Amino acid sequence: MAINDVPLDYPDTLLGDALTRIAKEVDACFDTVLPVPGDARDRLFLAMRYATIGGGKRLRPLLVTAVATMFGVDRSVAVRVGTAIEAIHVYSLIHDDLPCMDNDDLRHGKPTLHIAFDEATAVLAGDSLHALAFEILSDPALIGDPFTRIELVRTLALASGALGMAGGQMMDMVAETTAFDLATVSRLQQLKTGALLGAAVEMGAILGKLPAEGRALLRGYARDIGLAFQIVDDLLDAEGDEAAAGKALRKDAEAGKQTFVSLLGAERARKQAHMLVDQAVQYLGSHGEEAELLRAIARFIVDRDR
Repeated sequence: MAINDVPLDYPDTLLGDALTRIAKEVDACFDTVLPVPGDARDRLFLAMRYATIGGGKRLRPLLVTAVATMFGVDRSVAVRVGTAIEAIHVYSLIHDDLPCMDNDDLRHGKPTLHIAFDEATAVLAGDSLHALAFEILSDPALIGDPFTRIELVRTLALASGALGMAGGQMMDMVAETTAFDLATVSRLQQLKTGALLGAAVEMGAILGKLPAEGRALLRGYARDIGLAFQIVDDLLDAEGDEAAAGKALRKDAEAGKQTFVSLLGAERARKQAHMLVDQAVQYLGSHGEEAELLRAIARFIVDRDR
């Protein structure tokens, strides 16, 4: 079952409804911005649609909308910004799955893009989604204030490149031949996984016109859920069900990479993830019911099975 098909009896109704809604909204947004042109570029657009529509947890767009809603931001604007972040996330998965990287055959329970299409198309689809993210954020029709637009663009750019996600991916490749200690593994994951999650929270706050000096607690929340997310990913890679995950597992151990599980052991890693989520929730202590979805997202991170 895809995360987009969250059942109505999901234990946390608030989160279940939110996941279902954001999945539909992001799919609709990608459908709108990726029309098949009816010319020689059709294969590229079909590949981009294959990768973006109908799959994934949509956690990053959910974080954007959850934070932005706390500050009264128009939801359609927040969803569009969340879709920009999701475009970066999907591009990274497309490239990560390529034979020159992780060489994966399965993503979200279906063939990876380079298997369904071909490697060259997969590279171009990833490149195009990277560009699409900044096309969305820089559109004056979406956000009239140029200062808000440039802050959103800069935040996502920093989180995506060598100082963020791509830098973490490079460290992850080096980890196949170099033994990392716990501090280095933590740094790797703060970049590879945590940077985009942090950007999602930050960009929701930017939309809400929250000044940079007022974002410290939200940044703490984002940092802790990002690290908890990766610890749970490591646990799922070591212990999870491939059918539920919709992708190949046990690859880190086979590659000889140090992970939170290999360094801490499964039980200590699990306790650390729960501690981080508890701490993340504490960062929201100054907020009331308006932050309840953020609390539910934090709990979901340690309870998920995919």
